[in-house]
Amino acid sequence: MKLYHYPRSSASYRVRIALALKGLDWEPVTIHLGELQQYSEEYRRVAPSQAVPVLVDQGTTIAQSLAIIEYLDEMHPDRPLLPRAAAQRALARELALDIGCDIHPLNNTRVLRRLDGMGVSEPIRNEWYRHWIVTGLQVLEVKLDRAEFSWRFCLGDQPGVADCFLVPQIFNAKRFDCDLSPFVTVMKVFENCMALPAFRDTQPSAYEQPAIPGAKRA
Repeated sequence: MKLYHYPRSSASYRVRIALALKGLDWEPVTIHLGELQQYSEEYRRVAPSQAVPVLVDQGTTIAQSLAIIEYLDEMHPDRPLLPRAAAQRALARELALDIGCDIHPLNNTRVLRRLDGMGVSEPIRNEWYRHWIVTGLQVLEVKLDRAEFSWRFCLGDQPGVADCFLVPQIFNAKRFDCDLSPFVTVMKVFENCMALPAFRDTQPSAYEQPAIPGAKRA
């Protein structure tokens, strides 16, 4: 199993968490977004979207973090990341998509690079970034305070797909100095997640260290 990723990519971090929660071995292939390696012709043949992450497993190539995580859950049903009941599965996807569709796309590398190209100054660009994170986290805070969500993790006593999405988004928020003090429940979930090796040992800074449990270094 091979994962094309970039350590600081939040979407890549989601998948690394999922692989760790599943206890799966994987081979990392780093695509350095800062060096624009995603735009190479070689990588285009792997990923027409020229984005990370991409999982290659048994001849199957899958892009998009949610699709990859659901694939892993179906292929390796032990330690499930999505609930079995249909209603709970829908709620888990809802939270993941609140982050993956409503927060992250407005602040990804391509959007920020486009803002730079349009002459947007760095302070204004950073304010753009913080605005969409805070707006999205306000929604998550309300939802996580509801009875059906307010557990130790996003949706239960064990971490799942929504937590895989939440933690990398908080890392991004911290990088851009967002005020996270209003988001008491969100941060409680984040802290509970970061107490676990699957989240702690796959974070961007930890990935630069000699080893990640389950990862085979090239």
